[in-house]
Amino acid sequence: MTKEQQHPQYSKDRKVVDNLLAGKPSEYNLAELARLRIRYLGFPGARDIKEDLDKVLQMWGMNEEELYETTRKIHAKGEVYKTRGNDSEDWA
Repeated sequence: MTKEQQHPQYSKDRKVVDNLLAGKPSEYNLAELARLRIRYLGFPGARDIKEDLDKVLQMWGMNEEELYETTRKIHAKGEVYKTRGNDSEDWA
């Protein structure tokens, strides 16, 4: 059995997830949802974040494939993070 680990970005990500739970599926929020799903994919811990990311996806009426298809189009435009005054994407 794998030991539960604390992700180094947990505190920051928890705030983002809470905002997603209370938000609507804007381009920025969709990009953040996809980014965090990828970050926590296969991570041995942060079960609450993973469950809440699943809840957001369900609330927004999407499956994972639709999310990634949509966010690929969003990222192709290359402006989702620039419009927020943030030129970098936090994929670490």
